[in-house]
Amino acid sequence: MQKLLPFVALLCSLSAQADIRLPKLISDNMVLQRDSSINLWGYATAGEQIIVQLNDAVLGQTRAENGQWQFTLPAQQAGCGQQLRFTGSNQITLSNICFGDVWLASGQSNMELPMARVAEAYPQDLSSANYPQIRQFTVPQQYNFDAPQQDLSGGQWLPATTAHIAGFSALAFYFARELYQHNGVPIGMLNNALGGSPVEAWLSEEALQAFPDALAQGLRFRDKQLIADITAADQAKNAQWYGDLASRDAGLNSDKPWYAPKLDHSDWQSFSVPGFLPQPFTGVWWLRKTVQLSAVQAAAADTLRLGSIVDADEVYINGVKVGNTTYQYPPRRYALPNGLLKAGVNLIAVRIIATNSKTGLMPDKPYWLGTDKQHIALSGQWQMRQGATAEILPADTFIRWQPLGLYNGLTAPLSKLPIKGVIWYQGESNVGREVQYQQRFRALIRDWREKWQQPQLPFLYVQLANYLQKSPHPTDSGWAALREAQRLVQDEPNTAMVVAIDVGEWNDIHPVDKKTLGQRLALAARAVALGEKVQYQGPQLLSVQAQGDKLLLSFDQPLVLKPGQSFDIAGSDGKYRWAQLKLQGKQLVLSHADIKAPQQVRYAWADNPDAVLYNSAGLPASPFTAQIAEPK
Repeated sequence: MQKLLPFVALLCSLSAQADIRLPKLISDNMVLQRDSSINLWGYATAGEQIIVQLNDAVLGQTRAENGQWQFTLPAQQAGCGQQLRFTGSNQITLSNICFGDVWLASGQSNMELPMARVAEAYPQDLSSANYPQIRQFTVPQQYNFDAPQQDLSGGQWLPATTAHIAGFSALAFYFARELYQHNGVPIGMLNNALGGSPVEAWLSEEALQAFPDALAQGLRFRDKQLIADITAADQAKNAQWYGDLASRDAGLNSDKPWYAPKLDHSDWQSFSVPGFLPQPFTGVWWLRKTVQLSAVQAAAADTLRLGSIVDADEVYINGVKVGNTTYQYPPRRYALPNGLLKAGVNLIAVRIIATNSKTGLMPDKPYWLGTDKQHIALSGQWQMRQGATAEILPADTFIRWQPLGLYNGLTAPLSKLPIKGVIWYQGESNVGREVQYQQRFRALIRDWREKWQQPQLPFLYVQLANYLQKSPHPTDSGWAALREAQRLVQDEPNTAMVVAIDVGEWNDIHPVDKKTLGQRLALAARAVALGEKVQYQGPQLLSVQAQGDKLLLSFDQPLVLKPGQSFDIAGSDGKYRWAQLKLQGKQLVLSHADIKAPQQVRYAWADNPDAVLYNSAGLPASPFTAQIAEPK
């Protein structure tokens, strides 16, 4: 009893102080990095004492200075169900805490893409998700150009269960699940991504010193009035453009609107869905189609799928608006209210807004009415009519993508907690600036390691996927050049790159197959972060040698060739031609009848190349470009 008296007295003395507070990241259900001492922190009146308990054990106490306190939590083994208690003038108890591996998942939209967007491809993964020891904290997307922020405006740790799985980053979830199923260690994912963001937005002010142009651009936005003026100007421009278009749209301003079921559209032009308008067009245009349904079909149908549309759309069925999408990329999947459809003729009308001269409905996407298991195809002939033309809509400024803002607002508040590593998927927004990207991406890796004070922090990243139309001939490619910049950054220690040129989609910058990439990232994590001896990379080019009129390419492992044409070679004139291939174990012999002294070789050098080179484990080789006797 006497041993408790000092503790009780201290509790009484603390009651006169102001309440202690914790940052948003330190909260119920959090995952903290196992096997690592952790500096916990919070806020309180200067001089206030805080007692820290883990479960029933008092670990010690600390005192607030300058409004903030910190306490070093000793390293803990992996496990869940822990409780942390902080006692000052008030008491905060955090429950259901795990110690496990914490990963930072960052980048742009292909990292941000939620499980809800892959539900059609992986319905079972959402409907049966039950991984309470896999948890995600989604970082609020609030940029800041003034200074690195100490805390976030909100956020909570949520488990990968059916109630929350739809909001998980798909790539982060598949990565985490693969690791969790491998070793049973709890996983915490910090979802720290923002669609469209270039690499510069994620660099700190210190790192940006090496890139004065980017730094100057970011520092401009410390001017609050500038932000307000640009925001207001963009809003006014958009309101004027869309408002003017609506006021002139004959489809909205006729005696009978063009979504009305009884409208006669027999004199409209025929249009084949999917497809694009054959001539450049900016403005608004309409599509109409009648669909005959039986009573059973009308009662069962609950979904309308309209692929993806360039750029925006509003959709009506039997005169009732069923949905709209404001930009190109999201899949058009509209839920239908009960009773809307009827036996007999039903009218579908689509109002399409084109902002920048090219418009249409993307091929190789689903177009149907019904259910996921049974539906009526909507591809084929529709009726089309233009509602109004317009000038091209000027682009917005997108302040959230400017240099510095995302580091200060999103990343900096996370850097006090130790993590196991980083997974990164970004680069689409930097295509066309590959030399610059290589420098800045390399700087980002070093910058974040410094900020976390983890010099060997594992950094795993995804190379850009295949995208856009295939080319029948060797050609230059901005996407290939960006992939090469990413490949060259692999010489940074404790990094690994995952190849994605076989899981992309030519017509979608957001490919659905995040499961394969999650598995490949997990293999890389096992090798780089967990120290396991596991095959995690496809074939790596070692050297290129001349053999008369042939090139000899040597790799680090036996090769598997799949059908396709992806190797091109050139002589001194620099003109590339598709090469003939001969496989010899770990080597390839390349030649072309018209090239007598080949000097250069490229593999998968295209926006959307054929992925033909693998190892026996099914892991693809990275695209590359190389010259004679240039070791890699």
